[in-house]
Amino acid sequence: MSNLEQYLQTEDLHPIDIVETLAEHNDWDFDRVGEDQIAMAVEGSWRTYSVTLAWSHVDETLRLICTFEMEPPEDTLPALYETLNSTNDMCWAGAFTYWYEQRMMVYRYGLVLSGGAAAGPEQIDRMLTTAVLNCERFYPAFQLVCWADRKPEEAMQVAIAEAYGRA
Repeated sequence: MSNLEQYLQTEDLHPIDIVETLAEHNDWDFDRVGEDQIAMAVEGSWRTYSVTLAWSHVDETLRLICTFEMEPPEDTLPALYETLNSTNDMCWAGAFTYWYEQRMMVYRYGLVLSGGAAAGPEQIDRMLTTAVLNCERFYPAFQLVCWADRKPEEAMQVAIAEAYGRA
């Protein structure tokens, strides 16, 4: 068992404390916005993603939001939205949306911990990993639709299978 795993075995840890420890362990830039929120920058292959996690005591939910800037030409928005629908059909956990006003692509996921359930470091690490991997997986499809004039079906071919490793 690693030192990180031993430290994180305490069930009384606040979920954001666990995220902060994971961010430190991965050497990610982060800012503890408040007791119940943390923001960080996670480097991907395509770009750096802004990741925010927030804990809601009321909803008993740990919410993850992973964003990246995207300013597609207006005439490509219908194709982008069609691509988003296809993308979300391929995501088992979480979903993408496009925040038009902010010009941001967003991947969101909420981990419901009702009834006093506690999030473990493995769950939170999986949330973070899944968010970044999905952004990395579908980023090229969004780019092809918006800037290479590709049809959504054609652009989605680059995201059909999950990629592991690098060529």
